Order: sequence, then structure tokens, then C-alpha cells
Amino acid sequence: QVQLVESGGGLVQAGGSLRLSCAASRSIFSFNTINWYRQAPGQQRKLVAGITSGGSTNYADSVKGRFTISRDSAKNTVYLRINSLKPEDTAVYYCNADGILASYWGQGTQVTVSS
Repeated sequence: QVQLVESGGGLVQAGGSLRLSCAASRSIFSFNTINWYRQAPGQQRKLVAGITSGGSTNYADSVKGRFTISRDSAKNTVYLRINSLKPEDTAVYYCNADGILASYWGQGTQVTVSS
């Protein structure tokens, strides 16, 4: 059973930064892609960033330039750095790992940005 554990969320002021972590219970290279999604209250869950096993990254247009996805293979961890936080970034952020046969989700970490 794969486990993904997110951490790093919290309450921050607009303009601040956060680094979210997604720790996997097995090698991150065993997944095709590891993604970060977010879900704001009353809205659908949306993809914000992803990184492939080969290291290619992609971002939603709305976060390009402020969000950076990275990884540490030794720690089986994927990070999401968020700079210049805005109140509209307030959401639960979820880690998702797409394997060959299944897709896995973490429990989410809350990010709240105050204006």
C-alpha cells in the first residue's frame, strides 16, 4: 500500500512563501508522475504542478512563475515551493502519484493566505 504524506501547510500572510512536502512510502521513480493539486472551498480539485519520473515539470498557467515543483529522491519526497502567496491560493493542497496500475492520493495539507 502506497502512502503519501503531505506537510508544510499553514497560515501565512499575502506575499509570503511556503514549501509543501509530499513524502512517499516508496521510491518516487516508481511513479510515472507526481502531481500537486489544490481544492479551494466550493471548487473542484485542480492540477497545479507535476513532475515526471524523468524530471520534466509542468504548471498550471495560473501559477507559473510563483510555484516550483522539485524532488529529493534520497528522501522519496516531492516539494512544492510557493512564492508571493495570494489569498486566492487558499486551498487544501493534495499530492497525487500516478503509478502504472493505480493512482494514489495523500490526505492534503491546508494553506490559508491572509490579506
